[in-house]
Amino acid sequence: MSVLDALEAALPWTPVPVPDDIPTGDMPGDRVTIREEHVRRAQALVPMLVGELVPVVRASEASRAVVAVCGGSGVGKSEVASVVSYLLGTVGVGCYTLSGDNYPRRIPSQNDAERLRIFREAGVRGLLAEDAYDAERAVVLRRLQAAEVDADPAAAVEHPWLAAYQRAGREGLRGYLGSPAEIDFEHLSDIVARFKAGAPALHLRRMGRGPADLWYELVDLTGVDVLVVEWTHGNSEHLVGVDVPVLLHSTPEATLEHRRARARDRAPDSPFTTMVLEVEQELLERRAAAARIIMTPDGERLSHERYAELLAGGGRG
Repeated sequence: MSVLDALEAALPWTPVPVPDDIPTGDMPGDRVTIREEHVRRAQALVPMLVGELVPVVRASEASRAVVAVCGGSGVGKSEVASVVSYLLGTVGVGCYTLSGDNYPRRIPSQNDAERLRIFREAGVRGLLAEDAYDAERAVVLRRLQAAEVDADPAAAVEHPWLAAYQRAGREGLRGYLGSPAEIDFEHLSDIVARFKAGAPALHLRRMGRGPADLWYELVDLTGVDVLVVEWTHGNSEHLVGVDVPVLLHSTPEATLEHRRARARDRAPDSPFTTMVLEVEQELLERRAAAARIIMTPDGERLSHERYAELLAGGGRG
């Protein structure tokens, strides 16, 4: 049976049991715990995906397609993408789950440091631009930085001049997060293009947490029909070749709780990490119109108009 036949035969979709030990994404050391809510969301997503994939595969010379599952950090992308890959496999559509977190230009610790450097340098320049920087405030600022609370809005209540620092620092982050300066989009776009052209195998990047944890593995793609990219920036305008971007919508509170459970950050609820998440969420919302599917945690498919209404009403969940 061809992949196109398999997709067409998959509808109407009948939920399939999901075992506990299914393969997950290819991010080294990533702790992926699939819970019932991830399975429910994936079961609801698969028939939507199939409907989007049929015309894509039909038009593809290699009968291949690329799906990107995106959303805020900690929204459950890895889990949902892994279950989607498994479910499609049960109906004869081979999938490989690729983690976009393997493609920053710096390892996580170095990228975290670069984000902080950009925030702080932009913040100080903001103070200078407003003529709000002097020797006394420099001492206070260094103390706040040492305590890692210089991004905390509460600190600006005690030190009102800090608000200018935080505004400028946030603007600096907006120019870096999710940009080609942070991420090697060109490299990943090339991988996507070669997959869609029918490459039988590809060297895929692996990035762990430490300086020595960077290598490539030759991955056999025989029988793989759909590349499922799970990544915060999977709907970015800088990533070329994605056929079906999927935006998983969630609340910031749920995102933070999920990040705590996965323990990917040294301080997942620190003021600076919170600011990073907020800026990344802004990027996701700005690009939402490009998503082919927007899905709520309950498995409801939203139009972009309905999604925009939710955001305008403060309902980010």
